[in-house]
Amino acid sequence: MLFVSIEEQKMYRIESKKITHIYDISTSKYGVGNKKNSNKTPLGLHIIKEKHGDNVPINGRMVGRVFYGHIAKIYSDSTISKTDDITSRILWLEGLEHGVNKGENIDSYERYIYIHGTSEEGRIGIPSSHGCVRMKNKDVIDLYKEVSIGTFVLIL
Repeated sequence: MLFVSIEEQKMYRIESKKITHIYDISTSKYGVGNKKNSNKTPLGLHIIKEKHGDNVPINGRMVGRVFYGHIAKIYSDSTISKTDDITSRILWLEGLEHGVNKGENIDSYERYIYIHGTSEEGRIGIPSSHGCVRMKNKDVIDLYKEVSIGTFVLIL
């Protein structure tokens, strides 16, 4: 199970009732919410519905969940990228709570809510995304290897 803390900007990997990893993350700069086109991070219980990026190199930029050979420039300072890159790996989330993160105009899966790598690594720990959960590229690659489709993700 993964627990995303909006307040702390951290994600906890939990196995056998113990925290095994703590990752610094970045959620939406617009806050929390579930509405389509809000660019906010949805709350509630999700699962990992799809995984993308098995053979993508670290910092590889994906468009439409496909790697076309471009390696993103990684910013380790507070630079805001003009391209909002999705890099290295994607864990696509599906909401499990009807009326909260599943259903018409509030569906996390239809909103393309991901856990993914970013070119803005210097902004990890600060709400900076457009709704997704951003991670450092090395961290998302490591996490990707350890979780499977169907893993629960709780965002609070």
